[in-house]
Amino acid sequence: MIERTVTYPVELLDGLASVASSSLLRIAGAFRDVLEPVVAHSALVIFTEDCTGRPRKKAGDPAIVEGVTIAELDAVRQRTPRGPVTTALADAGPHADRPTSAVIAGAERPIAAWLAETGALLVLTDPQGPIDDRLVGALWEVVAAGIRQQVATAAPDYLRDSRAASSERAGAIAELTDAHATTLESILAVTRSRQTSAEDARTAVTEIASAAMVELRAVSDRDRQLAEEPVARAFARLREDLRPLARFGGPEVQFIEPPVDGRALPGEVAHAGRAIVRGTVLALVEQSSVGRVRVQWDCDGSNLLIGIRDDGPGELTVDTPSVQQLGARVAALRGSLDVQATPGWGSELHVTLPLDPPPATQTRADSAAALTEREWSVAELAAGGARNRAIAETLTISENTVKFHIANVLRKLGVASRVELAAALAANR
Repeated sequence: MIERTVTYPVELLDGLASVASSSLLRIAGAFRDVLEPVVAHSALVIFTEDCTGRPRKKAGDPAIVEGVTIAELDAVRQRTPRGPVTTALADAGPHADRPTSAVIAGAERPIAAWLAETGALLVLTDPQGPIDDRLVGALWEVVAAGIRQQVATAAPDYLRDSRAASSERAGAIAELTDAHATTLESILAVTRSRQTSAEDARTAVTEIASAAMVELRAVSDRDRQLAEEPVARAFARLREDLRPLARFGGPEVQFIEPPVDGRALPGEVAHAGRAIVRGTVLALVEQSSVGRVRVQWDCDGSNLLIGIRDDGPGELTVDTPSVQQLGARVAALRGSLDVQATPGWGSELHVTLPLDPPPATQTRADSAAALTEREWSVAELAAGGARNRAIAETLTISENTVKFHIANVLRKLGVASRVELAAALAANR
């Protein structure tokens, strides 16, 4: 058995700092680099409901990261206790009361799993050697908190990626299609069998169909939970976010409730709406003599409509730095921002956020945002001059897989060479 110890804690902290500064697209790969000296593993998978567009973040063995499903990760999470590993739990032995194996990417595998206080799940497949449960658990708590913070701030890059990731749901639909094709084939096989009586066939078909319906309903409900948030619940979370402001001597914040039966919001729109309101309220209270702020949400069926008004000096414009930052978030979701200010009477902001994503691949920027995490990794290495063999060795994949990803990247970006690829990536940074 291989014993692994962390000889240089400072290097570990430096690595953790690198993970914290990574975008959500690349955080799995960065965290895997940090954990590899601590515990060897074949793949690292993160499952977090905070990221509605891409709840799975993966790095490692392509056979695992490309095949793991949300249903499999959900099953692991149900078996994993939440929160940091305590001294008592660590003393009880590695992974006490937690799963040590699970079906991942369609096969039973050894795993190690940690569920952070935020509800985010970390899974390492095929872990080797003794595992420092408390160390990995503590590192994961920090990374999971960082993921939630990135989502809460709704940075433009995150919002663009979440919007582009809507196309990934087509993959989930394809998985369901395959599963139900198998179900129908099983039913046909039973009904065509000459060795099965009519009564036995009826019983078997009923059992097969019932199991398929239960699975379909579970996957459908889970997908809806991950992808959407009822507008009333999203607004209630906003009120909780702003509660400390009024509690600690800030201005009075008045809330105009949205219709309780309004259309559910896509996750990225809900996150962006809350971040925009928080940022706007903070920008307004930076002005002198602001005593009251009114926040209103509405939904016209196609857009989230946000209205924010104060009773301050009326000095805000679209060129105010804090308003410009809000504008970047709005633009990432192809929304609109309007600022109206009347000196001595106050400022008013109106934000419109479309609920539906734009048609796919409208522009090169849209195409770049639609690249998968693996395609981004391959594209950046290729744009930096790395050849296929070097890329394959760096990412632990085959050269044929590299060629496949590069072909997809060139097609999605509408470029014909690596030189054009480098220019396209530079233009989208």
